Amino acid sequence: MTRLQISAELSYRLPAPCTILVQVEAAATAEQRLDDSTVRIGPADDKTIVPAHDRIGTRLWTTQQDQLTVSYAAQVTVDRANPDFATLSATPLSDLPGEAVPYLFNSLYCSVSAFDHMITGEFADLKGGPLVAAMADHIGQVMTYGSDSDNAHTNARQSYDAGKGVCRDYAHILISMARSADIPARFASTYAPDVEPQDFHAVPEVFLDGRWHLIDPTGMAQASEMAVIGIGRDATDVSFLTAFGSMNMVEQRVSVTRA
Repeated sequence: MTRLQISAELSYRLPAPCTILVQVEAAATAEQRLDDSTVRIGPADDKTIVPAHDRIGTRLWTTQQDQLTVSYAAQVTVDRANPDFATLSATPLSDLPGEAVPYLFNSLYCSVSAFDHMITGEFADLKGGPLVAAMADHIGQVMTYGSDSDNAHTNARQSYDAGKGVCRDYAHILISMARSADIPARFASTYAPDVEPQDFHAVPEVFLDGRWHLIDPTGMAQASEMAVIGIGRDATDVSFLTAFGSMNMVEQRVSVTRA
């Protein structure tokens, strides 16, 4: 069991009045408990709370003008074991629950067919958890962490071919590979200590042996020390800020420590 102290401070300039969807609060789930959680939105105290994707976590609607500030502070207790992928078998497709089925299909950044040649070639002798672990190790070996440009619109195949990316790119690649192998995989936005630089951290979550398991191909975070914010098909569904208009970042700070 791990207790995390989390804070996030966001500040943006708004050239015109803007409606914004905010998702920064850690989710309350069976594997993590919110001991304390406070979100402040400003300058106007205008917010409407709605369920997030698949009803894991929440989002806030707010409309602001001139400026947006978001301040989040929480203590979260994570009660999640690190999975032993060597022991996890693939769930037969006909046994998948309805909630897992959509995560077999194409999404904006993750093509099901992008890595077919690797699944039938390099990884042909592997199944289930050992396959997922091998794919994560492979991504860690061939990718360099970092970005020289704005990669917000780069899909999994483009990121892999570039050989460089940030956590969202690593997540998209493994999600796409897993789906190519008929393993449901989804995108999780998390908070985790030891992530460098400190920021919102994206990881894949795969469905094996009848349940979901977090895995970090960057190697920076462990499932037992991640506080999940929300999940989705890819980064499209789990942005911490989505502006329906224009905004320019002034400051963004995230801090995650073991309490």
